[in-house]
Amino acid sequence: MLAGGAAGSVLSSGLGDLLKQFQQSGHAETANSWVSKGPNKQISPSDLASALGADQIRTLISQTGLSRDELLSGLSQHLPEVINHITPDGRPPTEQELSRAI
Repeated sequence: MLAGGAAGSVLSSGLGDLLKQFQQSGHAETANSWVSKGPNKQISPSDLASALGADQIRTLISQTGLSRDELLSGLSQHLPEVINHITPDGRPPTEQELSRAI
């Protein structure tokens, strides 16, 4: 459950910024599958780590109290579901829509 909450923390900086991180790290297709309608592609903990970067991971570890492995494992499971949930129309939500969804 803590890792599921960490997914909200990742999104707090903005879904658009998060999607850019995935695009810049070579995982655009995976992240886009979470937003678009259809099945969500999975992401491995190591690919997630490369997309998020060390600073963001350290921040999340300090916020959640999880180990690095627990955090990345949980996020790799929950982040696709959370993003899929807040993008039911196949597009990133407006800030107002996002505040209601989280």
